[in-house]
Amino acid sequence: MESTPAQLPGSSPDEMFPVLTPAQQARVLAHGRLRKAENGEVVVDPNVQGFKFFVVIAGKLELSRTTDDKEEAFAVVMPGMFTGELNALSGRRAIVRIRAAEASELIEIEPDALRGLVQTDSELSDIFLRAFILRRLELIARGIGELVLIGSIHSLDTFRIKEFLTRNYQPYSYIDLERDVEVQDLLDRFHVAINELPVLICRRSVVLRNPSNQQIVDCLGFNEGIDQTHVRDMIVVGAGPAGLAAAVYGASEGLDVLVIESNSPGGQAGASSKIENYLGFPTGISGRELAGLAYTQAQKFGAQMLIAKNARGLSCDRRPYALKFDDGEKVPARTVVIATGAQYRKLPLENLSRFEGAGVYYGATHLESQLCGGEVVVVVGGGNSAGQAAVFLAQTARHVHVLVRSDGLAASMSRYLIRRIEDSPNIELHTNTEVSGLRGNDHLEEIDWRSNKTGKVQTHKIGALFSMTGAVPNSAWLEGCVACDGAGFIKTGTDLSKEDLERAKWPLARAPYLLETSLPGVFAVGDVREGNVKRVASAVGEGSIAVSFVHQVLAE
Repeated sequence: MESTPAQLPGSSPDEMFPVLTPAQQARVLAHGRLRKAENGEVVVDPNVQGFKFFVVIAGKLELSRTTDDKEEAFAVVMPGMFTGELNALSGRRAIVRIRAAEASELIEIEPDALRGLVQTDSELSDIFLRAFILRRLELIARGIGELVLIGSIHSLDTFRIKEFLTRNYQPYSYIDLERDVEVQDLLDRFHVAINELPVLICRRSVVLRNPSNQQIVDCLGFNEGIDQTHVRDMIVVGAGPAGLAAAVYGASEGLDVLVIESNSPGGQAGASSKIENYLGFPTGISGRELAGLAYTQAQKFGAQMLIAKNARGLSCDRRPYALKFDDGEKVPARTVVIATGAQYRKLPLENLSRFEGAGVYYGATHLESQLCGGEVVVVVGGGNSAGQAAVFLAQTARHVHVLVRSDGLAASMSRYLIRRIEDSPNIELHTNTEVSGLRGNDHLEEIDWRSNKTGKVQTHKIGALFSMTGAVPNSAWLEGCVACDGAGFIKTGTDLSKEDLERAKWPLARAPYLLETSLPGVFAVGDVREGNVKRVASAVGEGSIAVSFVHQVLAE
């Protein structure tokens, strides 16, 4: 096969570009139609939303990208092979251009028909989904796409944009102001001043100067084609493990599901470098990988997702309910699953915000580890997330200091992580210790920590701190629509007292279902819920269980 992408670890070209048998092609044709393509004809344009899926019967198609205003082919789709990657399921714009390299005969399938095919044909579904996932990974690894980010390794906003694109599985090219000698030529070409960085060049033509996440989403067309006006069976707020599980089970059981995510799929778990105690993954899986697979699974069954949309309230005085956004728009739904999770409690330091993203981080993934390879780092926290971060960072960092306020780790961390920390020569545990100060100019340079037993303060020249302490529920946006405990965690099921239900004016003869809030048909799952167990498996279980009660509410 000519011009195919490089082989991925653990995969073969046959998995990324498999050849369908005549019988399989016939089953595909039942969902589409035959069509001709002339030599040089563009059949997929990256600027068009909702592109079509093709199987080559005769001839060949070329996948290409634009570099320096030139179109460059990087893969060829031969007879029996098919086009597409993950955006073929989501209905978003294509990442690459596809044109006929010679007169060709194709099977053409519309996006809705493709989703129907992967839902009903198990064999083809497995072939397509594996190829789609591997192709997206290859595009990311090679930076093939319509995005170029120009920024600085010392810039908080550059880090934010890189993190947003990475956690949304978007391929992009990165040019660093500090390291690339040709960056000025590119800035001149697009009429960009140094003080306007970071800059994201979108679709090779639109120049976004220090764009917000919402501006990036708008340029990429993430939310195009999603009808926000019709009443959904179920809206899921939050795309962490609990929310994604609700979306997968709800959509697979025939519900019309819309997921609302303020940032990117994965939630707090998405920032975990490696989860080793999740059932079915004996060698572990990163939070990003797990979220990516679950996201693809939800799309396979027809769930839709709005990205970078902040829920700012719930119209809860009448049904159907309506979720309110920053821009004043509302999305109606018969039932709501709240899966907004929790965020790490911020350290009580006056100048903390100055260093967030510029030395202070709330996740330890490969993106962060690249910034501190060979350096000394600090991890604050005694839970599993902190333990996973310490063990992961120890692989590339020179030394890892773990700071906890308690006497040890046994009460808050899994034993296997404690043993890893104890056996790692470059991890040092400091008990009864708290961070007391941060200093630096554009980036964190020094950290003070204090012993709670002796009061002694130590100053260390360290430029990276990973904060993973406690949890604050993301429930304030509900503005009192549901009953919460004193810490803001949402009460559900039997945890709702008679007084809670009286104050909420519970209107039904039945008691709230398991995971149902004080508002009928509104459920809370995962870390935002009072009494939650902070484990990925528990969050997934709650998300799936909630759907069974959603069915009962819809039948009432």
